Amino acid sequence: SARSASAVMSGIMAYNGGAVVAMAGENCVAIASDTRHGVRQLMTIGCQRQKTFKLTDQTFVGLAGLATDVQTFSQLLDFRIKLFSLKEERTMQPQMAANMISSMLYEKRFGPWFTEPIVAGLDKEGTPFLCAFDYIGAMSKAQDFVVSGTSSEQLYGVCESFWRPGMDKDELFETIAQCLLSAADRDCLAGWGGLVHIITPDEIITRSLKGRMD
Repeated sequence: SARSASAVMSGIMAYNGGAVVAMAGENCVAIASDTRHGVRQLMTIGCQRQKTFKLTDQTFVGLAGLATDVQTFSQLLDFRIKLFSLKEERTMQPQMAANMISSMLYEKRFGPWFTEPIVAGLDKEGTPFLCAFDYIGAMSKAQDFVVSGTSSEQLYGVCESFWRPGMDKDELFETIAQCLLSAADRDCLAGWGGLVHIITPDEIITRSLKGRMD
């Protein structure tokens, strides 16, 4: 039935756990994830799992969902981005990367990738671009923040409370870090530390966070 199929999907999505969030500032954008690597929602086998991946100098993708699909999908994305830059001799913009991810997910809709990506980046004018997807590629753009993973509901709550327009890169880091840690502390499938990337027109700043280990 439709209900049992939905339960299986959500079970697979929560198999490894995870929290991913991206947030827009003033000419900067941040993407953050927790680092827990869980198995079958019961056991933590590591706290160094990568969930955010650099696509270009100005674009990152965050992949929440089944760890094996996250790894495979991130490698396929890397391949497609490099192929584009070789053929076109230009860098893929965030909007184009998002459209590509959407079509990659949709073409596998009958045997989907069990990952719900978010894309964060700056376009040529330095304007933040944020969007999120479900696992069959339906795109949802946002001006403020996007979330994914098992901590989505908790992330929505704290991000709605703390996000405000016009934040600089330092305020943006502080806000996204506190949102991630607060949300992950309320989710037993996420946490154990975090990683934050701040993308500005000139640089990418990466900082790791210490989280509760329980």
